[in-house]
Amino acid sequence: MITSLDRAVGAVVGSAAGDALGAPYEFGPAGELTARGAEMAGGGGWDPGEATDDTQMAVLVAESLLECGGLELPDIFGRFRRWAAGQPKDIGLQTEDVLTNGEPWELAAALHFQVNARAAGNGSLMRAATSAVYFAPAGQRATMDAARQIAALTHGDRAAWEGTAILHELVRVALQGADPLAALPAALAAVHPDHRERYGRVLAPDWHPDRATEFNGAVWPCLGSAVWALRTTTTFAGAVRAAVDLGGDTDTVAAVTGALAGARYGRQAVPEHWTATLHVPLPGFGGRVLDADDLAALAQRLAAAGSR
Repeated sequence: MITSLDRAVGAVVGSAAGDALGAPYEFGPAGELTARGAEMAGGGGWDPGEATDDTQMAVLVAESLLECGGLELPDIFGRFRRWAAGQPKDIGLQTEDVLTNGEPWELAAALHFQVNARAAGNGSLMRAATSAVYFAPAGQRATMDAARQIAALTHGDRAAWEGTAILHELVRVALQGADPLAALPAALAAVHPDHRERYGRVLAPDWHPDRATEFNGAVWPCLGSAVWALRTTTTFAGAVRAAVDLGGDTDTVAAVTGALAGARYGRQAVPEHWTATLHVPLPGFGGRVLDADDLAALAQRLAAAGSR
C-alpha cells in the first residue's frame, strides 16, 4: 500500500525528475527521447540530472511556506527576485520581466499583463508541486485559492491561475489515494466560469496533444498534455517518458506530469537511475544544491506542516 507521505514525496521528487529528464530535449521534435534513448545524460546546456528553473522555483516556494509558517506572498516574490538576480541558466521571458521590472510584488505581474496582453505561459504551473503538497490537507477550495495567489505573483492572466489551481486539486486527490482523472469534473466545476470551457476541452478524455492550438509552453496544452500522459500510461516512468516524447517545452510538461504521476504512484515508482544524479542548483542562494534526498526531506516537511 502506498502511503500519503510516499505520494507526497513522489509528487515533489517526481516533478523534479521529470524536469531534469526533459531538460536536454527542450524545443526538440516529438519522439526524440525514444529515438536517442538517453536518460539523464545531460545536453542542451544542462548537466546530467540537473533540474531547471521549474524545480528551482518550486523549492523557493516550499522553503518560504515552511519558514514563514504559511503563505506570505511578498516573501515568495522576494525569493524569486533574489533567484532571478543570481542569473539562473534558464528563466522564462515573462517571468524574468516581472521579477526584474522593479515594480512592487502586488503589481509587477498585473502591469506586465496590462502592457503585453499575454501572460498565459506555463511558468506558474511548472513550480506547483511543492505548494500542492503543502496545501492539500486544507481541502479543495483552499488549495485552489492558494494556487491562484502564487500563480498571480508572476502571471497576470487568470488562465494561468486557473490551470495551476486545477493541478493543485488533482495532486490533492491523488495524495488521498483516489483517481485524479475521476476528479476532473469536480475540479472543473471549481474553475472560474470564464475559463471552464477551455480547460474542459484540453482535459477531456478524447483530447490529444496533437489537437493543441498553442505551443505547449502555454498553460492550457501543458496541463492537458500532462493529464493525457497520465491517462494513456500505467506507470510513473511511462507517463513522464510520454510527456518528454511530445517535444516542445519538454522540461515543464514532464515536470507537471511528474507531479501528477508521482502523487499517483508514489516515490518508489520514480526510477532510481533518474534520481541518482538528480540535483537542483539554487542561483542567488550561496551556491546551494539540493539532491533527491534533500527533495524527499523537503516534501516530508511540507506534508507534515500542511497537515497541522
